[in-house]
Amino acid sequence: MQAICPDSDAHPIHLLGPESLTWRYFGDLRGLLLISRVGLLQNLHPGLAAGVQEHSDLFVNPWNRLFRSIPPILAVVYGGEQAAGTGLQIRDWHRKIKGVDAHGQRYHALSPELFYWAHATFFEGQIAVQALFGTPLDETTLERLYQESIHWYALYGLPMTSVPADYTAFKKYWQEMLDTRLEMTDVARWYLDESKDLPAPFPWMRGPLWWLLRPLFDQGARWLAVGSMPAPLRQRLGLPWSAKDQRRLSILARVVKALWRVLPQRLRYFPQAHAAMRRERQSG
Repeated sequence: MQAICPDSDAHPIHLLGPESLTWRYFGDLRGLLLISRVGLLQNLHPGLAAGVQEHSDLFVNPWNRLFRSIPPILAVVYGGEQAAGTGLQIRDWHRKIKGVDAHGQRYHALSPELFYWAHATFFEGQIAVQALFGTPLDETTLERLYQESIHWYALYGLPMTSVPADYTAFKKYWQEMLDTRLEMTDVARWYLDESKDLPAPFPWMRGPLWWLLRPLFDQGARWLAVGSMPAPLRQRLGLPWSAKDQRRLSILARVVKALWRVLPQRLRYFPQAHAAMRRERQSG
């Protein structure tokens, strides 16, 4: 499918559809297991972390903020003809997010570096989920998935000049970001702090239910974020990870893979993704 994005120099953009790998992988519910990893990687960027710290309610209710951000992004991937409009809406939400980071450097959420880094973590997250909890993707699949991620990014109506041309270039970009740009920001430090008291994301979860679920949302999510992080970055940041932790993560991965084989498709995907797939099947 093609559409015209009014804020991308009137060039045609490709909408993602049921034939795309992105539809297969991005809406995979196993991604929830590593969503905290995506958030942590984003907030290790000093500019992005400053924007979150100064312009969001992260510290008031971090999980609610995270859950609010998922549906619009899913709508860009699975929204069909409405995807371009949703992408521009997401872009416009970020227009006023700007300021000065902890190093005294000015930042703007719509700068190519910051907005693309956020997008890159979502793209790379698909790869990480499959590598840990699914079937690792081969190079041909990775290249195709990356090319689709370029079409996905174009839906936000931002300049494309800083987007790596292919997956080989993306890997170089990713490694440079890990090695030279990411650092332990105040937001990341707060997230990794075990002493904070996280509130329930929604009012209906308060009370006994949250008492049961909080360890999963707090210690469990933080443990998965640290354990699935690229090992060199984890070591550079001084984050503890033992051989025992690695064995536990391997066991969890085997359990998730075994359970996944017996789940029906409607339980394997976010509701938005499953609804889009059902809609396409019915229209076909």
